[in-house]
Formats: sequence, structure tokens, C-alpha cells
Amino acid sequence: MTKPATILVTGGAGYIGSQTIIELIKQTSYSVISVDNYSNSSEKTFDRIESITGKKIKNYEIDLCNKEEINHQLSGLTEIIGVIHFAAFKSVPESVADSLLYYHNNIASLVNILKFCKEKNIPNFIFSSSCSVYGNSDELPVTEKTVLPKAESPYAHTKQIGEDMVRAFSKSNSNFNSVLLRYFNPVGADQSALIGELPLGPPSSLVPIITRTAVGIIEQMQVHGSDYNTRDGSCIRDYIHVSDIASAHINALNYILDKKNKTNVSLFNLGTGKGITVLEAIHSFEKISGVKLNYKIGARRSGDVAAIYSDNHLAKQELKWEPKFNINEMMLTAWKWQLHLQEENK
Repeated sequence: MTKPATILVTGGAGYIGSQTIIELIKQTSYSVISVDNYSNSSEKTFDRIESITGKKIKNYEIDLCNKEEINHQLSGLTEIIGVIHFAAFKSVPESVADSLLYYHNNIASLVNILKFCKEKNIPNFIFSSSCSVYGNSDELPVTEKTVLPKAESPYAHTKQIGEDMVRAFSKSNSNFNSVLLRYFNPVGADQSALIGELPLGPPSSLVPIITRTAVGIIEQMQVHGSDYNTRDGSCIRDYIHVSDIASAHINALNYILDKKNKTNVSLFNLGTGKGITVLEAIHSFEKISGVKLNYKIGARRSGDVAAIYSDNHLAKQELKWEPKFNINEMMLTAWKWQLHLQEENK
């Protein structure tokens, strides 16, 4: 009996990785395997995936910075036709505080997974990039042709370097097709409320800070800056639902598997195209939850950009992708996930 074609997801226990595995199971017939060393996630994630999909996912607990470990554990896999590479550290403040940690982890792991693709003749690769590569752009909304400035944080710099690495590798390997996906700000949770964003340490992303403040885990949250040149003084971001991001990966994978790509490196923005301020996001949450948040206005945070939002027309046109969730729906799913966690932890 022929084994089904397999997609390898690195960082499969993470926030976006786990949601993408769910969408791969729902939308495709591929077999899915994961690599995740649980550095910022939990093995319970795979129980959550199974409860939603009915499928048990095999995870290899590997540090991708360790090439010997990759060779030892993954050498027997022969049916992989594509890799979706999420595995990376992603906190802007942490990257500012410990830049070498980020340069080592995010770059060494990418080098090793690209080497693995070459050794195993895996021809299809999706790279998890970030809108942080645009920095404080003078051009808004940003397009895929926007000139990238100097990065505002080591995290953003690792994503710029990562994109260049994938481009260079693709250029020197003509049968290798890659898609670079620049996410804007993923938020929300699966509509089942059984899986969502769950950082192991103190969260640095806005929405889990909001939901944890709402239930009292965080006593008071802080808005980082009120003097930006925006409509209410707080930072502007393009918040996009995690399920919309996950679905875009399925479309991107099919795009190269069906040979619809025009070159062997493709680049797309994944955002809603709408900028929302931090204060507007807070007010959206208060509206859908009925909970008044305890927050204060604080100083700017190092590494943050004032405003960033996307032009997403290229992804709509080429990937046939359309984000479905608005900001209130994003906040509602995040809130239901937080309430599920409260019940689970009783």
C-alpha cells in the first residue's frame, strides 16, 4: 500500500503551527508530522488537535539547531513532499534583551532545515516570515514591493535574513519552490475554543495580555506608548485571525504543488489590510466580552514600530485567499479560548 504524501510542520505545537495542522487535516489528504521541542509550547497541544480533528499527530521532539539530532530522528522519512517552517523565537522585547539567542535559534534552525530539504530532495517550502521586516515604513499600507529598511529589532532582522537565505537557496536549487509569507498580527483562537494562543511564559502579544487581564491573571495591563503619530496615540497593527493565517498556508502549499507559481520564490503579505490601534483593540474586546479592562498608559517599548498594516491584494489574487474574520470576531474567539482555559484549570 502506497504511503500518503507527507507535509512536515516545524513548530507544530506552536500557536500558528497547530492551527495550520488542523487546517491541513480538514482541507487536504496529506499525512502530517510535526517537529517541536516544546521550547515555547506544550505536548498537550497534540491532544487538543486530536480532540478537534480525531487525528493523532506524530511529533519529533528535536532542537532544529542540532543537525545531528535531525539526521538521527528524521533520516528514515522518505515521503515528505513539503515543509512548512514555523519554528522560531518570536518575541520582539526578548530579542532586544537577548539578541544572540534569537540570531542563533532562528538562523541556525533555518540553515539546518534547508540542508535537510536538500539532502531529502524535498522540493516545496513555506517560510514563516513577519510584517516586522517592514520596520517603520514610510509607505502605508506596505506591499510586497516596499523597500525594507533597517530592522527595528533582532527578531525582525532574523526574518529579513531568513527570507534572504530562502531566496538564495531557491536560486541555487532550481527544482526547489518556496513561498515567503509575511504575517501581520495573528490573534484569536479556533472556533471550537479548544485550542489557541498559550505562551509558556508571560505573554508579549497584545491579545493574550488582554484576555489574561480580563480574568485577573494579569492585574493591570500596560499600553506601550500614547504619543505615536496615530489617530489615538497608540500603535497601529493589522490584526488577523489565526485560522485565516492557517488557511493561507494551505493555499500557498497548493499554489506551488499545482505549479501555479510564476517563479520558484513567491512572497505574500498575510493581513486584513486594515490598521487597528491598540486602544481600538482594547475597546473591541470590552464590547464583545462586557468586561472593563484594567489598563494604564505607559512608555514606548523598545523595538516597536508606530504603525504597520498590509496591502493584501497579491495574496487574494494569486493564492485565491480571503480573510474572513473581523476584529470583534477575533476577540470573541480569543475570549472563548481564555474562558475554556479557566474551566480546564479549575
